[in-house]
Amino acid sequence: MIRAAGVAEVTDADFATEVIGAELPVLVEFTADWCPPCRQMGPVLTALAAEEGERFRVVQLDVDTNPVTTNTFQVLSMPTFMVFKNGEPVLSMVGARPKRRLLQELSAVV
Repeated sequence: MIRAAGVAEVTDADFATEVIGAELPVLVEFTADWCPPCRQMGPVLTALAAEEGERFRVVQLDVDTNPVTTNTFQVLSMPTFMVFKNGEPVLSMVGARPKRRLLQELSAVV
């Protein structure tokens, strides 16, 4: 998986610990290597992780190697962004978007 700098990768094995059990809200990008819009989001996610790390965590999950989590949350399109807060998904967004728009959408839940 092509990972954004400063953004952790989560897997089926550690999703419950890293996302569901996290103290801060977590923005999860469900991504895949073969997805051009996912690659476009790399610099945006890197910037968010660096600038907003006090407010929320940013992680990526490769849908091809983590089918259990992908199917649990019924992710069908890439990239899909989900925000988890207190262990629950509170926001879901599909498709690449500019940083400013992503921050606006996140402001309602983080």
